[in-house]
Amino acid sequence: MKAAFMTGHGGNEVIEVGDRPMPQRRPGEVLVRMRAATVNRVDLYMRDSGAGITHSLPQIMGVDGAGVIEEADMPELIGRRVTLYPGIVCGTCEFCRRGEPVLCAKMSLLGEHRDGTMAEYVCVPAGNALPIPDRLDFAQAAALGVNYLTAWRMLFTKAKLQPGETVLVFGVGGGVSLAAMQIAAAAGAHVLATSRSADKLARARALGADAVIDAPADKIPAAVMDLTGGRGADVVIENIGGAMWSAALKSLVRGGRVATCGATIGDQPPADLRRVFIRQLQIFGSTLGNPSELSELIAWCDAGKLTPPIDLRYPLDDIRAAFDHLESGSQFGKIAIDI
Repeated sequence: MKAAFMTGHGGNEVIEVGDRPMPQRRPGEVLVRMRAATVNRVDLYMRDSGAGITHSLPQIMGVDGAGVIEEADMPELIGRRVTLYPGIVCGTCEFCRRGEPVLCAKMSLLGEHRDGTMAEYVCVPAGNALPIPDRLDFAQAAALGVNYLTAWRMLFTKAKLQPGETVLVFGVGGGVSLAAMQIAAAAGAHVLATSRSADKLARARALGADAVIDAPADKIPAAVMDLTGGRGADVVIENIGGAMWSAALKSLVRGGRVATCGATIGDQPPADLRRVFIRQLQIFGSTLGNPSELSELIAWCDAGKLTPPIDLRYPLDDIRAAFDHLESGSQFGKIAIDI
């Protein structure tokens, strides 16, 4: 089968598109004919080094994806349009047993620990293939599996977002940030979005942001206070780290909640512990989500509450160009790979 895979670590020179062995379906699994995947920051990380993630080369890339089931133990599943939950879990550990498989200590992720979605065929356990509504195309459905699922868990499972609360989203051009902005707006929150790009802020307004902030990190808290009458945000969605961490804490109302899922510009910011305990702030670490949360997210899409925007689409043969586009930071919405 045709696939995009990495043969080493470095730049785009380690990425090839060519033949790889067909996956062999085991009992309990489904064989999915892939139709689309989307590009995520972790794809660049795996290409660059993959440090700390157990994997072997060559490895097919891609964490999320969508397609059509072609083989399954249950004939009624054949022909079903599905998106893939990217975590393959053990099902027996304490976390799986208590309904939190996202915490499974033995989880292996598509495109990280094992072959991924940028291929003509993928085999996954049947429970990892979730049906998608007809109103979503395959690229839109693929986008749900990482960025949108991560944002959903941050907002609802972790921060317990309520309608009418104020949500501050940092770096709205990023995948999780854009997803969080859309979801929070659809949930009835008052959404503030930050970016240093006027174009991205204009597009954020069109997708539901109530107010936008174009300012360096140290000026963001003052802007938030101006926009909230000196109160601050109830919830901050942060995945940048570095100097933004201090801005996130300073932008919160007393008792406010910050959810973080990344540290793209630094993972060792000042803790500001006095602010945390004096203002009784709540900090939640989060990543990905559970299949049940992905089902809830899909139901929202089916009800017309949410549609992931697709920035650009590339054929599988042009995977290197797609990576270049993501690396440039100019995207707004998901970069899709048509398979």
